[in-house]
Amino acid sequence: MSLPTAKTVVPLPDSGLSKKEQVAGMFDRIAGRYDFLNHFLSLGIDKGWRRKAINTLKDIEPKKILDVATGTGDLAITALSLDPDHITGVDISEGMLEIGRKKIAERKLEQKITLQYGDSEALPFDTDTFDAILCAYGVRNFENLEAGLRQMSRVLRPGGKIAILEFSHPKKFPVKQLYRFYFRYILPVLGKAVSKDATAYTYLPQSVAAFPEGDQFCRIMQQCGFTHPKARPLSFGITTLYTAKKS
Repeated sequence: MSLPTAKTVVPLPDSGLSKKEQVAGMFDRIAGRYDFLNHFLSLGIDKGWRRKAINTLKDIEPKKILDVATGTGDLAITALSLDPDHITGVDISEGMLEIGRKKIAERKLEQKITLQYGDSEALPFDTDTFDAILCAYGVRNFENLEAGLRQMSRVLRPGGKIAILEFSHPKKFPVKQLYRFYFRYILPVLGKAVSKDATAYTYLPQSVAAFPEGDQFCRIMQQCGFTHPKARPLSFGITTLYTAKKS
């Protein structure tokens, strides 16, 4: 059976750059306002979503955790509640990593968290290295979704777990209609006004619309090396928490 694939959506369709280059540049441009916008545009709900993702890993008591598309390191910092030995965060945006490293230094967490440049499609780690992997709102930005998932499966140890958060679409009235209006018309305007970037928050709803969510994404995870994938809608389906294991 062939894998279902996502339609390719990029921030700047006429730029001539690869999706990876465009995404990195986009996040470099908005890095200084990213944390504020995350909390502001989600009305602070995103913090609860991250905690739910982290809580799914408690049962395996992970000691080595990888945070893919770590951005400014919010998820990695929150994951310290699991009491791991070390957390490694990777991202392709040096601008986001710079903000994250400052936050980690201010909290004196350098011994517990390392943030480094890392491409999801060519993770610079040995096979079976990590007990757990986290990824919040990054997989739809992968240039090659399947390649990124296979890499995450490769570096996860047998018996390890993965938790992925990604935006999705509510299915029930009236949340579906309100969400669609907010996501298409309000969020891009507010995002542009605060971030001063004309593309980032127009790209966001377009990339979410093109992402293979729910059962479709679970099938992709399974075919990329994960077992027992599950999709758990959160906040009426505004976002979905995907979990899986590696046998």
